[in-house]
Amino acid sequence: MSSTRQILVTSALPYANGPIHLGHLLEYIQTDIWVRFQNSRGHQCTYVCADDAHGTAIMLRAEQEGVTAQQLIDRVREEHHSDFKGFNVHFDNFYSTHSTENRELSELIYTRLRDAGHIATREIQQMYDPEKGLFLADRFIKGTCPKCGAEDQYGDNCEKCSATYTPAELINPRSAISGATPEMRTSQHFFFKLPDFADMLSKWTQDGRLQPQIANKLKEWFETGLQEWDISRDAPYFGFEIPDAPGKYFYVWLDAPIGYLASFKNLCDRTAELDFDTYWKVDSEAEVYHFIGKDIVYFHALFWPAMLSGAGMRTPTAVNCHGFVTVNGEKMSKSRGTFIKAATYLKHLNPEYLRYYFAAKLTSRVDDLDLNLEDFVQRVNSDLVGKVVNIASRCAGFIKKAGGQLGSTQANEDLLAHFEAAGEAIAEDFEAREFGRAMRKVMELADEANTWINDAAPWVLAKEAGQEAQVQAICTTGIHLFRVLMVYLAPVVPDMAEQARQFLKLDNLDWDSRTQRMHGHTIEKFKPLMTRVESDRIDAMLADSRDDAAAEQALKEGASQPTGPLVEDPIADEINFDDFMKVDLRIARIAKAEHVEKAKKLLKLTLDLGGETRTVFSGIKSAYQPEDLEGRLTVMVANLAPRKMKFGLSEGMVLAAGDDEGIYLLEPHSGAKPGQRVT
Repeated sequence: MSSTRQILVTSALPYANGPIHLGHLLEYIQTDIWVRFQNSRGHQCTYVCADDAHGTAIMLRAEQEGVTAQQLIDRVREEHHSDFKGFNVHFDNFYSTHSTENRELSELIYTRLRDAGHIATREIQQMYDPEKGLFLADRFIKGTCPKCGAEDQYGDNCEKCSATYTPAELINPRSAISGATPEMRTSQHFFFKLPDFADMLSKWTQDGRLQPQIANKLKEWFETGLQEWDISRDAPYFGFEIPDAPGKYFYVWLDAPIGYLASFKNLCDRTAELDFDTYWKVDSEAEVYHFIGKDIVYFHALFWPAMLSGAGMRTPTAVNCHGFVTVNGEKMSKSRGTFIKAATYLKHLNPEYLRYYFAAKLTSRVDDLDLNLEDFVQRVNSDLVGKVVNIASRCAGFIKKAGGQLGSTQANEDLLAHFEAAGEAIAEDFEAREFGRAMRKVMELADEANTWINDAAPWVLAKEAGQEAQVQAICTTGIHLFRVLMVYLAPVVPDMAEQARQFLKLDNLDWDSRTQRMHGHTIEKFKPLMTRVESDRIDAMLADSRDDAAAEQALKEGASQPTGPLVEDPIADEINFDDFMKVDLRIARIAKAEHVEKAKKLLKLTLDLGGETRTVFSGIKSAYQPEDLEGRLTVMVANLAPRKMKFGLSEGMVLAAGDDEGIYLLEPHSGAKPGQRVT
């Protein structure tokens, strides 16, 4: 094996305004497998990450929830970290871009670029929301497409006809935040002079640091000419203020990649074995790898290395890009239940099923990865349970009957040597991120082991007198073969590997340990290391995901989906009396209440308004049984526009209160009559 390497690894920073889903997890699982492999080989491989915590979207989300931006990002960071831990993604440090270290490093890099002449300033025109008092990014402007006339399109492109345009070209533009008509205003902005680094980047992007598909794609940018990059945003903005520029803030994409450095610096300051400058000085011999999705390659392969170079710091050893996740051959879909959150998956399935399935399909290319759920069930059950675990389960019982001690000889030394020798080729596949190829080789070995055990048939020999030594030798070899396979699988399924380590009573399953023999070694009684994937758990997960999506959609569209507070119950923004009088609140009698098939949170209510009936879907299933609601009076919003939901048309909204203790349907005095207006 080569000498010990110093390796720093990062994954893209998850944005701190939403949950982790399976599309995100591909990257973190891929990275974690590679890091675990490197550490198994004896290298010093450090894995850091952080939440991306800045930007207008964070500011607006916090405002919507009635919390401070700091409260929002602190809560989401804990949720993200919990999801990652649930999938056995182990970070040496999981930090936040809203940190002292990131502020200091962002200011340091910016001032070095500025002092070297790589920052320009000029006036630009932007859309401005006069009601909200902020400049609007393109995604916060909506209107009618100037090309095809489609309504409700974003300010830079049309989702219907794929046309691109400027926000000024939109017909009847409006702020997606307040609904106000935006105004064109002028503001001074700061720009990073990316063209200064054209020569450096043209070489850097073509010297093997990027996958061929990415390197070839980036050539197009050089053909059209690199453009200066706007790195500033105007107040109000949640982020870091630019030095010597009051009211101007670093654009989130400037300080986000610097968050890699900040998270590592925070770790170094707490860990004597790590030195920040050793990894980030220009002539560093350490290795730095970024794992990212193909959608953010321009930031990481152009802006980021140019910023580092201009600031007198080393650039990454490589940037490894992956594709997107599809489910059953299609884009992840909330309506089909295939937009699956990490937390929802963990409620139903073993995370190591997904780790193995992703590994079995991952290559070093940028291709999309399809999570075919039928194949997922078949492959996990066949490979991990039917092949690998089967080897141990077939052999362990005979060893235990013989006192739990492995024999002093092997029944097939050549086969065991073949398994051990295969480790170098499998290691090369792991190193090259060809995880799928590595898993195929491991499963080919597992097939060989099972075939040999079948042919040796220790269960037949055990019935014959005088064959005890041969049975023990066969099963000793089988346990050794299983041990080698678990060494190769440990980076992929660390929980299963830990259970195997305890069963085998070994100190570790590091890569080199595969050649250590266990003659005369005592093992524990075998317990199942992994159970089969059950299809009904898949169905339950999809149903749960559909319920989550329906609840979210109903909440957006005004249907009744009372929930407990995220942090605390804020008082909503004031409305005037005229606005309030537009809300038509009526007494309604619940004539019928029904469960909604495949919905965990919704009840279907048929409401009697005194001669008129309405159907409303309400998210109160956790608090009420249908039979307990029928005949009761409640209050509904009668003039709310009907909304089409997955389960039918909801023709209003019943009123309920919710907190951490539960959900409570509002009920009028017993003398009230259906149809009466609430005043």
